[in-house]
Amino acid sequence: MSLKSRLAALLLPLLASTAQAGEIDQATALTQLAKPGTLLIDVRSADEFASGALPGAHNISHEQIAEQISRVAPDKSAPIVLYCRSGRRSGLAQDALQALGYQQVINAGSIDSLKAAQQAKSPEAACTQNC
Repeated sequence: MSLKSRLAALLLPLLASTAQAGEIDQATALTQLAKPGTLLIDVRSADEFASGALPGAHNISHEQIAEQISRVAPDKSAPIVLYCRSGRRSGLAQDALQALGYQQVINAGSIDSLKAAQQAKSPEAACTQNC
């Protein structure tokens, strides 16, 4: 085994351990949501979803994501943006989807911060009356 191969074998596990699945990447989420075909999934409970969700979001709880994702995203290369109340459950759902082979899964974090970021990016979206 060459020195280059040995170094690669030693460094790859270290590099892989620094990339944490489930980390919130709101900037990428906003960019992706501006593109057609991106799927937005609220991974909170059905009760939380019923109390208010982002427009266009599908509700699949983080506990059911692995079993139910194929009904809304049969294509594992489809871009998927996840959110919840704090970002923790969407991180867990991101890990589960990546383990299933989904390639473009983004944890947008909390519903409140994602909503605020969307409104800041597009102020007209925040205006609902008498603007």
